[in-house]
Amino acid sequence: MVRIVFMGSPDFAASILEALVEKYQVAGVMTQPDRPAGRGGRLKPPAVKEAALRLGLPIIQPEKIRQPEAMTQLQAWAPDLIVVAAFGQILRSDVLNLPKFGCINVHGSLLPRWRGAAPIQACLLAGDKDTGITIMKMDPGVDTGPMLSQRSIAIASEDTAGSLFEKLVPIGAALLIETLPRYLSGELQSQPQPESGITYAPMLKKESGRLDFEHPAIGLERQVRAYNPWPGTWLEWNNAPVKVIRARVSPEKSLGIGKKMIVEGYPAVGTGDGILILDEIQPAGKKPMPGKAFLAGARDWSHS
Repeated sequence: MVRIVFMGSPDFAASILEALVEKYQVAGVMTQPDRPAGRGGRLKPPAVKEAALRLGLPIIQPEKIRQPEAMTQLQAWAPDLIVVAAFGQILRSDVLNLPKFGCINVHGSLLPRWRGAAPIQACLLAGDKDTGITIMKMDPGVDTGPMLSQRSIAIASEDTAGSLFEKLVPIGAALLIETLPRYLSGELQSQPQPESGITYAPMLKKESGRLDFEHPAIGLERQVRAYNPWPGTWLEWNNAPVKVIRARVSPEKSLGIGKKMIVEGYPAVGTGDGILILDEIQPAGKKPMPGKAFLAGARDWSHS
């Protein structure tokens, strides 16, 4: 029986782990440390830790994988294979070379497009028509290793990062389980990534969600979908942030960058090219609401 160590952190990785455990022996799980979350700053465990606890698997949470105690535990688990999904740390050569079958990564894009930390958000920001999952052998680079398998899906015009994530999770789990037997038996050989079409998806920050209305409306509409649910997008009104949950582009011409107006009964804002209509928003301290409902209590919107 092949001994596998799993490395991952968010929900996407937790679903991969749950599928893996059904078919293979998982000797241990490595995930990120618990982090402060929410207004109270209480420590929140990664989704992978919660899944591993439910499954009764040994867990370690090193701040850095290079820490001596982390490497000691990894060696004690004696993996034949390491499976990685959104772990959030770079693996050094001593880790990559430890297992007999190396390290396999489940990546949320069609490599070499969107290497990096936030591929799901990046494909939406760019207006891509499709995306998918790549199973690849890891090397010392960032998502540069040779590929074992890929599966693509179309991106719907209304997809958000959240909805696209929900579509990709079962695809990633299924593709991994389909790929591993052929890889472990030697039937499936990895292929180098194409040298053309390489793009990078940088890590997102909370401040990335601010809407800059000097940009075209189509780009802002994509930003709203790409950053839903995190980090979210927002604009300022009456010296307070207003979160934008759903938006669309109006065919009307802009009357000025950042100018607030009412279009089709909804709040809207002029941009560098076109008008952005705010279909659903969340004013500071309130629950999400339709744009029309917001206007009922914000009569000075178009005068601000």
